[in-house]
Amino acid sequence: MLLGAPGSGKGTQAEMITRHFGIPVTSPGAILRRERDLGTELGLETADITQHGGLVSDDIIVRLIEDWLRLHGSHGFVFDGFPRTIPQAESLQNILARHRTPLDLAIWLDVSEKTVGERIASRLQCQGCGFTTSLSSATFAERPVCPYCDGPLVRRNDDAAEVLKHRLQEFNAKTQPLAESYQKSGALRRIDGNRDREAVFGDISRLIEQAA
Repeated sequence: MLLGAPGSGKGTQAEMITRHFGIPVTSPGAILRRERDLGTELGLETADITQHGGLVSDDIIVRLIEDWLRLHGSHGFVFDGFPRTIPQAESLQNILARHRTPLDLAIWLDVSEKTVGERIASRLQCQGCGFTTSLSSATFAERPVCPYCDGPLVRRNDDAAEVLKHRLQEFNAKTQPLAESYQKSGALRRIDGNRDREAVFGDISRLIEQAA
């Protein structure tokens, strides 16, 4: 699993992992976007919550994660930004025990507030598949179209300054305690996420290869 603050690079690294290693990846955001695109009642309800920087209830997220794991997790998995709270982590442990699937790594991307601010200010995301890039990326500066599904690359609603402030408060209060929990279990590995994506991915790749 990849953990860290908003803007720490979790989505970027998850995408690089699945492309390089072929490990299926998901996130609460990806699952909820699918529900939204399908127009389900759950998707519309949760879209309103996340648009204003709130967190969807643990019960909903855990249920959707287990459904995904049942379908895609037989040959390994990467969770991008899940779990986000201690109760979610406890529920995940129960799910993994039921599926007899061990947790090999909890990778924590450490980033400064300055890095978070800069990345969020320039972040673009595909409305179709969730691919993430930035305004400063030369490849996409003149072509705001996703290279994977041709969907539009746009600013995320929850990247607005006031919403980001709320998300960071939620992160500090509810997600930071996970670091100590996974540290005690021996699963946690910290990586400097302030560097460019290739340097960060190099460290993550070595961890994955060592755990294989």
